[in-house]
Amino acid sequence: MSFQAYLDNIKAKTGKTADDFKAMAAEKNLTKTAEILTWLKSDFGLGHGHAMAIVHLIVHDEHRNASPEDKTSNLFSGNKAKWRKVYDELVAQISGFGPDVSTSPDQTYINLLRAGKKFGIVLPSSAERLDIGIKLKDAEFNDRFEPAGSWNSMVTHRVRITEPGDIDKDVIVLLEKAYKACG
Repeated sequence: MSFQAYLDNIKAKTGKTADDFKAMAAEKNLTKTAEILTWLKSDFGLGHGHAMAIVHLIVHDEHRNASPEDKTSNLFSGNKAKWRKVYDELVAQISGFGPDVSTSPDQTYINLLRAGKKFGIVLPSSAERLDIGIKLKDAEFNDRFEPAGSWNSMVTHRVRITEPGDIDKDVIVLLEKAYKACG
């Protein structure tokens, strides 16, 4: 069954469109998958698959329409909040590379960009670690600058940061080389 077929069946059963469900969920301040599922199943008698179709639309829309600052704050929420200051300091440093440096957060990590081209990523992986991915094909690997491998195929190197001081001159130099290489 196609996704649209799920939505058509839901409308036939409930008389409500996806937009109706989004508006009702917003009125009820429902944002978490489990609470939305419970509501859809109990109030509208939807089965799990049909309810998940609506959940996907509600949750996906919430993330897609979030501002970049909200997306960044979400990535650094909870036990990862301690890494926000470290990230902000890193962005301040890489902004000195040139006027075309920008960041672009998504639901998983934050892209580091030069004129829209990715030269790195930042991922608050856990309370204990911040990961930095660097896209630089010709740079050597060592104990510190390891191959990104299956961690993230969009970058070549991975640096594991466990203390704020781990973002030192070596990390900044490699990021700057990646910045220059993508120009």
